[in-house]
Order: sequence, then structure tokens, then C-alpha cells
Amino acid sequence: MIAYRNISWWYWLATAGLLTAGLAGWTTAFLLAIALSAVNLLHFWIREGRAGAFPVQVRMAYLGILALAFWEPVRLLYWVPFAGTWAMVLFGYCPLARILSLMPWNRTEPMSMGLLRRTFLSPPVRGNILQGLP
Repeated sequence: MIAYRNISWWYWLATAGLLTAGLAGWTTAFLLAIALSAVNLLHFWIREGRAGAFPVQVRMAYLGILALAFWEPVRLLYWVPFAGTWAMVLFGYCPLARILSLMPWNRTEPMSMGLLRRTFLSPPVRGNILQGLP
């Protein structure tokens, strides 16, 4: 599910590369990843027209994680978006989007084991996970 024709995929690929460089020792790459994620957020906020749009929520949460992880005592936290971003780039599976889809404002059914199973075990879908869940 490599969506190389989608601008979103290119944002994620560039960010994954920067996170890789940062974890390899180039600390400035983390700042570049944060800056690129801010541009990604702004782009999708303008495109979607509102902060509550699901793609914007994902990018806001992602930017928050990257900014938090830049703080030296929790720098190891960068391994989480590193793994999740590469999963998104290589397989179209976005763990963060799946977690956000479970927030009360994003779901229409009560929390259940069935919902958790469908959310985390369903294959990637075109668009976003909210569009792919029943």
C-alpha cells in the first residue's frame, strides 16, 4: 500500500528519513523533522479547512510527540514515531491514526474488544482508518 502518488506519503517518507538520521546521531535532523511536521500540519489544516479534521488531528498529535521527544530526558521516545512512520511509509499502516480513531470524538460506537480488534488488526485502507471502519 505504498501511496507514492500522494503528497502525504512523501511528507511521511521525508520525516522517516529525518528520524532515521536523528537516531543515527545527527541531532539537527530531529529539529528538521519537527519543522517538516509543522509544514505538513499546516498544509493539511489549510486543505481540510478545520483543526478537527481527522488528518489534521493525526498530524497535530504526531508533531506533539516529536516536540516532546526532543527534550533530552525522553529522547528515546523518538523510537516510537520512527517505527510508526516507517510502518506508514512501507505498509500504509498508521498506528497513531488507529489510536486516535478510538478517541470518543472520533468514534460512533462504544469501546469494545471487537472495536479494538477491528481497529488494530484490519488491513490498511485508502484514505483514513475512520473511512475504513464499519
